[in-house]
Amino acid sequence: MFHKVLVANRGEIAVRVIRALQEMGVRSVAVFSDVDRAALHVRMADEAVGIGAAVSSESYLRIDRILEAARKTRAEAIHPGYGFLSESAEFAAACESAGFVFIGPPPSAIQAMGWKTEARRAAIRAGVAVVPGSEEPVATLEHAKRVAGGLGYPVMLKAAAGGGGKGMRRVESEADLESAFRDASSEAERAFNSRAVYLEKLIERPRHIEIQLLGDRHGHMVHLGERECSLQRRHQKVVEECPSPFIERRPELRDNMGEASVRIASSVGYWNAGTAEFLVDETGNFYFLEMNTRLQVEHPVTEWVTGMDLVHWQLRIAAGERLTIRQEDVRWRGAAIECRVCAEDPSHNFLPSPGRIEGLREPSGPGIRVDSGIYAGWTVPMEYDSLLAKVAVWGPDRSVAIERMLRAVGEYSIRGITTNLGFFRGILEDEAFRRGELHTGFIGDYLKRRGPHADDAAERAVAALVAAAIGSRRPSSNGSGTTASVWKHQGRNSGMR
Repeated sequence: MFHKVLVANRGEIAVRVIRALQEMGVRSVAVFSDVDRAALHVRMADEAVGIGAAVSSESYLRIDRILEAARKTRAEAIHPGYGFLSESAEFAAACESAGFVFIGPPPSAIQAMGWKTEARRAAIRAGVAVVPGSEEPVATLEHAKRVAGGLGYPVMLKAAAGGGGKGMRRVESEADLESAFRDASSEAERAFNSRAVYLEKLIERPRHIEIQLLGDRHGHMVHLGERECSLQRRHQKVVEECPSPFIERRPELRDNMGEASVRIASSVGYWNAGTAEFLVDETGNFYFLEMNTRLQVEHPVTEWVTGMDLVHWQLRIAAGERLTIRQEDVRWRGAAIECRVCAEDPSHNFLPSPGRIEGLREPSGPGIRVDSGIYAGWTVPMEYDSLLAKVAVWGPDRSVAIERMLRAVGEYSIRGITTNLGFFRGILEDEAFRRGELHTGFIGDYLKRRGPHADDAAERAVAALVAAAIGSRRPSSNGSGTTASVWKHQGRNSGMR
């Protein structure tokens, strides 16, 4: 095992990896931008090195500065977390060339699967169905018009590089294509340093199901089942589950999707953790979308249900150990749900809400886990993704997990900034959600049913009660201020989620 590992990330994922290193007796090195000097991951690490200005292009995306920090601290390996450089084949190759172990897949596999059009071709070669779409990026607007016309509207424009919902636009008709092509290309360039986009036929109201993979450097790979990731807003996942309430009733579908995922990944020489993503229609037909060549934000729900620590395994595999788990050894027990807690205001179109955290109370108890990157007194910066923490719960079945999550988000209090905690309460109490009637348009339908302010009112009421109980005279956790509009106008350079 390694003696020292540098974590090339920030926020809750950096904290998560540092904790795993501590558990394994490995020293940790944090990196930080100017605005993250007092961040939790910096406080927790054994060593910390500043790597530049707040804007991510001058810090967390600077390969040279991260490698210099690794050299300076004599780290042996680098864990990229997710977002930022985690899916950069260039970064993985640079780590190897500089003599550091990259804790992730080999650069060749990242290159093959990280570029979405290449990943689609790999799936086709492996005999797995893909969503109909362009085989290559569409280079011009005229090219996009020809491809979209052949597919038939509506279509989806997607960035060819990266993930996390960046560079994606739904296009209803040719009249909408020009602006969508311009906006998707620009957003893709900002997020991934590439304007390349491609087109897919839009499948209406599918489920978004992903399969967790784990493979070693010796050619052995298993799948750890599925996660239900259909609840999304602006193509960003909001609530995730394991197992999927749809797949749970169809174990043969889990087997088929898992086997297909292993086949695709094995065909490109993949190792370490990775995730194959699919769209699934109401009849159980599944279509490969892409592969995330990294640890996923929602990995805690898989850990809850399988009992496996994915970060520990990432480190062990990177150190050359063999995966000791056979496919028949993998078991799924109970149900887990995760909610992504963000600094954003649901009552104002989920506008980001940076600012100082005046008070913090996290939920606790059996079956509750909080992966967090915050603390009371810390100022949430405006430069990055709004994700603050993830709360994940486990129960012996889905209904118990839902009730436990309701308790958890009810106990969670973050004062001084606006959060989406009240929004989760509304989702968890929704009858369609409780019946497991999920699809990628669920949140849009939910907001139409409930109205955009219903859950914010509940959040304000709970925050007021908490404030009264502790005698605070400060604004409640949903008091909106000018900082949110400042963040909106200045923009963000975020790690992809």
